[in-house]
Amino acid sequence: MSYKTYTQVLLFCICSFAYLIPISAQLKDGGAGEFLFGDALPDAPALAARGEFKVGVQTIELANPNQLDILNAAEGKAPTYTRSLKVEVWYPAVPTRAKEEFEEYNEVLGMSSDPKRPLIPFTFKGRAMRDATPLKTKGGYPLIIVSHGYVGSRYIMTYLTEHLASQGYVVAAIDHTESTFSDAGGFASTLLNRAKDIHFVLDRLALFSKGRENLLTGMVDEQNIGVIGYSMGGYGALNVGGAGYSDFAVQFFKSIAQGNDALQSLAASSPAYQKTFDPRVKAIVAFAPWGMEKGAWDAEGLKGLKVPTLLVSGSQDDISGYEKGVKAIFDGATSTERYLLTYLNARHNVAGNPPPAAALKPGLHFDEYYRYAEPAWDEYRINNINQHFVTAFLGMKLKKKEDYGKYLDIPVESTGKEWEGFLPRACTGLEFRKAMPE
Repeated sequence: MSYKTYTQVLLFCICSFAYLIPISAQLKDGGAGEFLFGDALPDAPALAARGEFKVGVQTIELANPNQLDILNAAEGKAPTYTRSLKVEVWYPAVPTRAKEEFEEYNEVLGMSSDPKRPLIPFTFKGRAMRDATPLKTKGGYPLIIVSHGYVGSRYIMTYLTEHLASQGYVVAAIDHTESTFSDAGGFASTLLNRAKDIHFVLDRLALFSKGRENLLTGMVDEQNIGVIGYSMGGYGALNVGGAGYSDFAVQFFKSIAQGNDALQSLAASSPAYQKTFDPRVKAIVAFAPWGMEKGAWDAEGLKGLKVPTLLVSGSQDDISGYEKGVKAIFDGATSTERYLLTYLNARHNVAGNPPPAAALKPGLHFDEYYRYAEPAWDEYRINNINQHFVTAFLGMKLKKKEDYGKYLDIPVESTGKEWEGFLPRACTGLEFRKAMPE
């Protein structure tokens, strides 16, 4: 082999190896440390950059008594139990030199209900200060409730929860009991409890803000609340926003819950459901919301959606569906202002963090990686685009930043062209739709 040929082969191997290294290990944050989930790529749109606030984070434990233990239902009846919920809260924090804005989150790979995927603890890094002093402001900050998928955890979207806290929101992500990686149970619990958990956590945190001497005292503007949901979290978020479930969904629930009809209380046909609508909720963000393709909503149920909604989906979503799934929700929710951001050729994973380093180890079940990864997209780029559009949408609806409207004023025919807030050529692969109430 000649020296020239040897050099070419060596250069090819080095470049190929560099390509295989996860982007988190390649990119550096201006020399200040490694590139972390949520940091802005060179082509990130305008509102993907971190906001002006330092970010604190704290874990709180909540208990909701006298809830139906639907997983132990028998012959149409179910015992009750105290439903424990772990909630992670990110918030604007007092800047301090004594605390570095750095946090290690404890997560697991695997799924408790699958013996082929044992739980494997791992840590990953974020930009927040554990138990930092909250930065008070007159009137408080808008509150955002975040609901993960089935299965998932409160840490599945830290790139977004940290980002929103840095923009001046209090952000609370729920570990939905019986629906996390660590405690996954029967699907009936997820179907029944998603919207109920969101309502409960929203109410409890609003009360905490009125109380004395706790993390959230004076921190929450309870008249401006948003809900973000991913997959089954989107299923719950839309229900909170007024989209009552169909009678078909109630019958399906009964078929897997030993004849129990508890989901009727969340159906569009239920007078009790109409009383659950909370006017404090001013915005819904639903990433790949599950259910439409399976009959969770009918036309009347979708028309009940009262809250401005941003939907985000992959055009090839094989879990929630696109044409008969997420896009059908957009088309059918004719009573409210709504937007649909579509990642062309993406499947279902358009909301979560990128794959953690722990999921890249040889020998692990393939789904540990594909719980996070997208086959046709770079997850870091998806994260930045989500940060941009969610910041624009919530800024308009919860902070009255009317100038953010320009980022959502995108004609459908502009697909592939330059969009407001994007660098040239950087919106390739995206579609955006908007519709006003009829």
